[in-house]
Amino acid sequence: MNGLDWAVLLAYFGVMVAIGVWSHKRVDNVSDFFTAGGRMPWWLSGISHHMSGYSAVMFTGYAGIAYTYGVTSFVTWSFPIALGIAVGARLFAPRINRLRSRLGVASPLEYLKNRYDLPTQQALAWSGMLLKIVDVGAKWAAIATLLSVFTGVSLNQGILVTGAVTAVYCTIGGLWADALTELGQFVIQLLAGVAMFVAVAVELGDHGGFLGVWDRPELDGHEKPLVGPYGTVFLLAFLFIKLFEYNGGMLNQAQRYMATADAREAARSAKLSAVLWLVWPLVLFFPMWMSPLLVDAKKPDGSDSYALMTEQLLPHGLLGLVIVGFFSHTMAMCSSDANAIAAVFTRDVAPVLSKRARRWTDHAGLIAARLTTVVFLALSMAVATQVDSPAFKDIVTVVIKWVAGLMGPIAIPMMLGLLRAFRRSGPTAALTSWGVGLFAFWLVNYPVHWSVDGGVPLQYQVSVPLAVSLVLYVVVGYVKPEDTPERDALIERVNTDGPPDTGAGAAALPVPRAEPPGPVDPTVPRTLP
Repeated sequence: MNGLDWAVLLAYFGVMVAIGVWSHKRVDNVSDFFTAGGRMPWWLSGISHHMSGYSAVMFTGYAGIAYTYGVTSFVTWSFPIALGIAVGARLFAPRINRLRSRLGVASPLEYLKNRYDLPTQQALAWSGMLLKIVDVGAKWAAIATLLSVFTGVSLNQGILVTGAVTAVYCTIGGLWADALTELGQFVIQLLAGVAMFVAVAVELGDHGGFLGVWDRPELDGHEKPLVGPYGTVFLLAFLFIKLFEYNGGMLNQAQRYMATADAREAARSAKLSAVLWLVWPLVLFFPMWMSPLLVDAKKPDGSDSYALMTEQLLPHGLLGLVIVGFFSHTMAMCSSDANAIAAVFTRDVAPVLSKRARRWTDHAGLIAARLTTVVFLALSMAVATQVDSPAFKDIVTVVIKWVAGLMGPIAIPMMLGLLRAFRRSGPTAALTSWGVGLFAFWLVNYPVHWSVDGGVPLQYQVSVPLAVSLVLYVVVGYVKPEDTPERDALIERVNTDGPPDTGAGAAALPVPRAEPPGPVDPTVPRTLP
């Protein structure tokens, strides 16, 4: 990097902070901070939903997969995401929006107190928060790895810089700042991605052009859709995982659906995101597929190949723009995750831990939300410094094995609990599905993995926990049905349009009329009238 590249990078950081400061004026209460008050246009929600699913892991971990295996990086990653979101546009997006528009909640998990019970909600909330800390830690490590390639700064310095800038704009501006910065980041990503695509296309003229390169020995097998550990079972598992994850199972995407005005707008935003996930990654992945012709990766997993190729092919200025593109992906995902976890903690966890939190005013709740955002980012940055330790092994291990493997047990009770077809599944089914699913993850990744020659294949490491949780959630629901009139009424409101409920947050879920006015203790079970 030279002075021009640094100027581009610093200008980007300045614009992100400025957007956060401007967005601060639009945040008056907790609802504005977490769900934009339900005033976000569907197209902005769709772009934000799309951008919040990326991170620099694509340019490190998945670039390594593309460098080693070729087009399977698209077939087993962005294609399942696009298909999952397309299905979710009809199945989940409208229902998740109604959590805000009809029930008045500000956190994706807030409705679980009434759908199941308080212990179930707390189990999903705590495990979801802990998983997100690890997930975001991997994202910080990925962007710091790229930064070290271009600038020579240490891993910890890179984590500190990116985390600090992200903390400023997402803490003061909330979801509005996240969405607006993601819009700007989308434009930057568009310019940077096209620049890289054109640079590689020009360079391929010396290697046989678009059609001739596929016969080169360096790309042997790169045209096959499913190769190596990424086979049919892995693809099928990822189709289910991404269906849940990118429609709200990892919480941050659920907020984009909640932020739109109504269920129809939420569905439109999901459809836009699905189209972007189907088309745009092809532009981003093509240079990665061609990278074995252009660079020799220094890391065994090829995770530095895209950075080396960028450094080699692009002139200064454009190099800075592509580096900004790396940052835009990671900061978009991490800021949205931070906002989602702050919502879960302040709305779902803090009122259970503290009586004082149950009586927070709008101002006090907003301060708590901002403090929680800062604490979450700090914890994830601390985890990021340990991503290359033996416990995590590397970035791809964290993102694919840990996040994909653990997401199913957490997301299945939350997502399927919205649907009428699973109304018989109550607290017992949810907790059994969650607990045994987590145990299955530990089993196939550690005791069984160690005892199998060569280890358990990756496709089973991520698919077994999901399958176990899904089967148990359905079976236990039929063996021990726990549907009640109150739970059925809640599910019906989530599945149909109607006038919004009055109130805010968890208190918007109606309580018996005989209950005296005043703060509602969330630890006391409540019923619908």
